[in-house]
Amino acid sequence: MSYDIHHLAAAHRFETTVDGYVCELDYQLRDGVMTITHTGVPSEVGGRGIAGELVRTAFETARREGWKVVPACSYARVWIERHAEYAELLA
Repeated sequence: MSYDIHHLAAAHRFETTVDGYVCELDYQLRDGVMTITHTGVPSEVGGRGIAGELVRTAFETARREGWKVVPACSYARVWIERHAEYAELLA
């Protein structure tokens, strides 16, 4: 399934709303390194792959911008272990 994910660059956040629930990925950016600090999906809309799409969008943005990524949140750490195609972006 595809989600309409917005990059709120000034807030250092990726966000989508699903069935009225806000789902987010927060990050910090310093010296070309994106540190993913939090991925949150309310339980009411969990299990639909939303968190994975938020992380994928963050990694795709990092690739496009030339950033490296530190997956500091537990979900992003597990996600990158399953998606070796993004390993070259790890800081």
